[in-house]
Amino acid sequence: MFDIGVNLTSPQFDKDRADVVSRAQSAGVHGLLVTGTSVRESEQALTCATEFKNCWATAGVHPHDASTWNEAVAESIYCLAGQDKVVAVGECGLDFNRNFSSPPDQERAFSAQLAIAAECELPVFLHCREAHDRFMVLLTPWLNKLPAVVLHCFTGTRQEADVCLKHGMYLGITGWVCDERRGLALRELLPVIPASQLFLETDAPYLLPRDLLPKPRSRRNEPCLLPHILQQVARWRNEDLNELEATTDNNVRRVFNLSF
Repeated sequence: MFDIGVNLTSPQFDKDRADVVSRAQSAGVHGLLVTGTSVRESEQALTCATEFKNCWATAGVHPHDASTWNEAVAESIYCLAGQDKVVAVGECGLDFNRNFSSPPDQERAFSAQLAIAAECELPVFLHCREAHDRFMVLLTPWLNKLPAVVLHCFTGTRQEADVCLKHGMYLGITGWVCDERRGLALRELLPVIPASQLFLETDAPYLLPRDLLPKPRSRRNEPCLLPHILQQVARWRNEDLNELEATTDNNVRRVFNLSF
């Protein structure tokens, strides 16, 4: 198993970060992709990737922080993208749900990071919330210039999934799908996602699977809980668990050019 979305730089992990990685490895999670969401957190993600075995990093600016985008930020992300342990540009994209940064600022930062990824020949690790149409307008011209496009923490509609899959994108599925209150629609479309375009992730420390029993006292999600997500996704897809694990692991190796 490989967790493609871990916010290992979160302050929630400050007291036991090494233990979190160790627990993941003991649970059979053989690799982690540590998410960068700002220059500072991308630098911290790279530090984690350097410190811990079988950890890699992304480098990018999240749409929430897009208002910070300027030439200096762009140069920092470009430099980080050139580091061996950085295997994707992101987390970047559009989030029109809360608009912590204005839509024009989000679009400017997103487009700039697509250009950086294309120049560096790296996959992009993307975020899209309540912005699908505009997201695709900005992304589509870059699709043939990027090695791969990964849509992290997909929670969209069947129609949106169909569009993404048609364009060859990869969809990351989190513990959101384990939530009977808000994840049922996503659960129902799991079988239509080709295994060859599927990734699994925890988005830890967020999105603790709601159906997990017993729940950790901390109510904090960890990458060691990825096996639960794998088990549930395989069940809802009516797919052999071992085959799904092998396929998603091979997706990681192919898309991010990794060995683990």
